[in-house]
Amino acid sequence: MRMKLLATMVISLMASTANAQGKAKTPPPAAPPPASAPVQLQTDDEKTIYAFGYSFGKSLSVFGLSPAELDILKKGLSDAVIGTPAAVEVDQYSQRTQGLARSRQTKANEAFLEKAAQEKGAEKLPSGIIYKELKAGSGPSPKPKDTVGVHYRGTLISGEEFDSSYRRGQVAEFPLNGVISCWTEGVQKMKVGGKAKLTCPAKTAYGERPPPGSKISPNAVLEFEVELVSIPGDTSKQ
Repeated sequence: MRMKLLATMVISLMASTANAQGKAKTPPPAAPPPASAPVQLQTDDEKTIYAFGYSFGKSLSVFGLSPAELDILKKGLSDAVIGTPAAVEVDQYSQRTQGLARSRQTKANEAFLEKAAQEKGAEKLPSGIIYKELKAGSGPSPKPKDTVGVHYRGTLISGEEFDSSYRRGQVAEFPLNGVISCWTEGVQKMKVGGKAKLTCPAKTAYGERPPPGSKISPNAVLEFEVELVSIPGDTSKQ
């Protein structure tokens, strides 16, 4: 997983630099530029370093860092890079990284689901799925084994879009019993021509195994806006 790889790289950098302190003295760093000075990205090396920092920052979104915690993170990175002795036992506390990530993600997921359930018109299903009708349909509702034609947009709890049939400009068709259970259950409540928002607990989405290469992290709560366009082969919609 990209988050684990990037986090491991940075933690390793911090640890190895801290261990090197007893072997060699590091000259004092040059005075940093003013905080308000804009960063100029001119060379390929500068752009590569920025891209690494950006990717690493994105991988930390699960932690939901506060401004104060972000400053602490910057302090740790800076100390490791310039050779300042570590302020804590790095090996000891780096072992807590994944546990902290899971704890923060669990809290963020619970808060997001609770907020979604409190929206006007929202219905919490027994499975934990939050269903909210955005536009009433007038056609038939699909059955579990039906193939459906839908337009949809999927987002993470951060609001970042990870998939969209609208962006591709093409209605998606698939058997309703061949997708995540959040869709199987939620779309059956819709009627053709209708639109709904589905907020999916991780267990009804991809759980610990998101699609390889996607923006979805393990145990992620997902939100979908779904428009039921058709039920191909169902003549009852006539």
